[in-house]
Amino acid sequence: MNKKKKPFLGMPAPLGYVPGLGRGATGFTTRSDIGPARDANDPVDDRHAPPGKRTVGDQMKKSQAADDDDEDLNDTNYDEFNGYAGSLFSSGPYEKDDEEADAIYAALDKRMDERRKERREQREKEEIEKYRMERPKIQQQFSDLKRKLAEVTEEEWLSIPEVGDARNKRQRNPRYEKLTPVPDSFFAKHLQTGENHTSVDPRQTQFGGLNTPYPGGLNTPYPGGMTPGLMTPGTGELDMRKIGQARNTLMDMRLSQVSDSVSGQTVVDPKGYLTDLNSMIPTHGGDINDIKKARLLLKSVRETNPHHPPAWIASARLEEVTGKLQVARNLIMKGTEMCPKSEDVWLEAARLQPGDTAKAVVAQAVRHLPQSVRIYIRAAELETDIRAKKRVLRKALEHVPNSVRLWKAAVELEEPEDARIMLSRAVECCPTSVELWLALARLETYENARKVLNKARENIPTDRHIWITAAKLEEANGNTQMVEKIIDRAITSLRANGVEINREQWIQDAEECDKAGSVATCQAVMRAVIGIGIEEEDRKHTWMEDADSCVAHNALECARAIYAYALQVFPSKKSVWLRAAYFEKNHGTRESLEALLQRAVAHCPKAEVLWLMGAKSKWLAGDVPAARSILALAFQANPNSEEIWLAAVKLESENNEYERARRLLAKARSSAPTARVFMKSVKLEWVLGNIAAAQELCEEALKHYEDFPKLWMMKGQIEEQEELVEKAREAYSQGLKKCPHSTPLWLLLSRLEEKVGQLTRARAILEKSRLKNPKNPGLWLESVRLEYRAGLKNIANTLMAKALQECPNSGVLWSEAIFLEARPQRKTKSVDALKKCEHDPHVLLAVAKLFWSERKITKAREWFHRTVKIDSDLGDAWAFFYKFELQHGTEEQREEVRRRCENAEPRHGELWCAVSKDIANWQRKIGEILVLVAAHIKNTF
Repeated sequence: MNKKKKPFLGMPAPLGYVPGLGRGATGFTTRSDIGPARDANDPVDDRHAPPGKRTVGDQMKKSQAADDDDEDLNDTNYDEFNGYAGSLFSSGPYEKDDEEADAIYAALDKRMDERRKERREQREKEEIEKYRMERPKIQQQFSDLKRKLAEVTEEEWLSIPEVGDARNKRQRNPRYEKLTPVPDSFFAKHLQTGENHTSVDPRQTQFGGLNTPYPGGLNTPYPGGMTPGLMTPGTGELDMRKIGQARNTLMDMRLSQVSDSVSGQTVVDPKGYLTDLNSMIPTHGGDINDIKKARLLLKSVRETNPHHPPAWIASARLEEVTGKLQVARNLIMKGTEMCPKSEDVWLEAARLQPGDTAKAVVAQAVRHLPQSVRIYIRAAELETDIRAKKRVLRKALEHVPNSVRLWKAAVELEEPEDARIMLSRAVECCPTSVELWLALARLETYENARKVLNKARENIPTDRHIWITAAKLEEANGNTQMVEKIIDRAITSLRANGVEINREQWIQDAEECDKAGSVATCQAVMRAVIGIGIEEEDRKHTWMEDADSCVAHNALECARAIYAYALQVFPSKKSVWLRAAYFEKNHGTRESLEALLQRAVAHCPKAEVLWLMGAKSKWLAGDVPAARSILALAFQANPNSEEIWLAAVKLESENNEYERARRLLAKARSSAPTARVFMKSVKLEWVLGNIAAAQELCEEALKHYEDFPKLWMMKGQIEEQEELVEKAREAYSQGLKKCPHSTPLWLLLSRLEEKVGQLTRARAILEKSRLKNPKNPGLWLESVRLEYRAGLKNIANTLMAKALQECPNSGVLWSEAIFLEARPQRKTKSVDALKKCEHDPHVLLAVAKLFWSERKITKAREWFHRTVKIDSDLGDAWAFFYKFELQHGTEEQREEVRRRCENAEPRHGELWCAVSKDIANWQRKIGEILVLVAAHIKNTF
């Protein structure tokens, strides 16, 4: 036979080939592979070997020496600080002292590493953040699209078409398996399939089949080939009756396991049965097997312990849940027979029975339990007629006269006069019930009420409510001088009776008195308890916190009482007077504020702010002479005070007394010259149109205060107004030499250059300003806006990215960045801004504007409220809020915003300052400025 020759025969083996490796055999080496063993003195094969290498032993020694001298001691491997790269002593033995030295060095390295760890981690974190900012992940780039998935409704989600499926039809559309109960006839029919045939098919015999000589084939004498177990002797049918009997036998065995065959008592805790039952009762017609199991368990409990009331109640409730109400009623009535002294069983029976039957059940219950208050209350509830209810409760009170609950239920049904008579009897039967005494006192006349409360104090000497009610009673009848005495006596009496005076509870009672209108009582309680249990050094701090808490709870009289007491204790504390003054300003009347401020300046004459508040209050009320007199007194107390000089000037200029204002300023410049006084002098002349006088004053001021940037600004703005661009530029440039850190000066110079078309110069000025003032958000913002106004949006976006890198927590920059984005990306940007600057008013305002632009009116209004609450001094927020209400709010909402803005008196904000500091608007009120700023706003964001 010609067999085909294998192609690999005669070819060299591949590299690394080991015969037999594929089938698990391992290669082996024989002596012929490595040559014969040789003695150390045998000559080597090289006959021309030099001396010292002519024997095998010499060559072995040489190779060991070469191994020992493996260290590379070349100069190129040497470092001045670290030495050789390898170990010089690696060939030496490694001893214990070497190990200790290594451990010490390792500890030192670890210590040094820990010292640098924080700095290193911080640097790594910054590098990662910078890398992430420059190269964001794909996930971050699609984050805004992912967030929008939250808005997809279920219907939209389900309507998304499915992708194509390559599987076959049966896999794509699996038919769920249907389970149908199999009828007994099916079993009966298929049991017969095990029988043998008694005849052969004629076709088999016809075509040469195997005929047997016996007519009966291989049949057994019986019709079925089965034993008679669960089959009836002559048929092939399944005996279902025997299966049922077997199941019952099994259940009996299980139930007998929980019963003690010796004593007949259950060995299972009945409470355990009931707990188990609660978990098994189906609420909405659950599994029928669970109900049956629960019934069996409860039956076992009832039979083993028939005098256990919860078993009967649980059994009745099980039947009620399963809809067998009559069975439940029968069970619970049997329970009342077995447990006639159980209140719960009787009440359950009354609940399950219909109206008239329930009354009969309750009557029966009363005979068994004549002292049960709950059964009497249930009996009264079952009665529909008021007279019948009264009759039941009076009968109950005959049996249980000392039940407060019964007395209260009975009194509630009576008219006031009858109630008073009943309560007088009730307090005799229940002398320790404070509620009954107080109810009686409320129904009595003034004289009788005093007597009732005195009796109540005798019976219950440890309750504070009786004393407080007595004080309120005296106040209600005009006897206010007694209120203080009663409260003081209450504290003394309660302490004598061992009652601890809980300061928090008393303050709470005082707040309730305040809300009820009992002002004198509330103030008396506050004065009595405010100093209890407080360390001397904590008094001021704690009292101010208490006052704030009372204001938050709208208990203004309590807060007023706290401030009054604190001012008695600290009459010379300016901060307490200020807090009290602000409280009166926000929550009191003008008269109460002025009265407080008069007392304040008497105690703290050096507190300029208190004088100024008093003068402003008079001025706002239109009483200019009184305001002048207050400021005159303030001058006497604080001679040459800049604040008071300027307040006097403002008062005169606001009331068009310009000559008086000029004289005051001239006097101030001579007696108390300050930069602000000069600035106000220049401003007055400027707004009145005396440009030459203003410029002259400005020059004079700059000789003395050349480092005051506002003077340079005013000089430049006056020149700009006169259209003297070169002089304005010179003024700003000189100002920046003296005040290089003044942001407004840089902005004014940049805008001047932009105004005259010198865009490149404006850009250069801003770059120079950023170099001199790093991390200044205002300068970065102006740079971004300059490029945006010039139409270079790409450069603006690049600058904004750099600005946010340098000032990552600047709310102004983030708010601008939101609206630099395209509309779809704004929401994502706003989320990032809120993460960085959660409580920044500019960011909150930007979010409110974002919702406004999306026409989400309710959300926008909520965010505007949040913004003005966080920073009420930001005028721009008020202006946007007012503009929003002009477009989407009612008249009341607009007025509310305007009123709140006038109370807040905002002073800051880019748009706000542009209008309020315009010399054309110098005499405008806050409300007028708000309207003007809102008119300037165009909602094109």
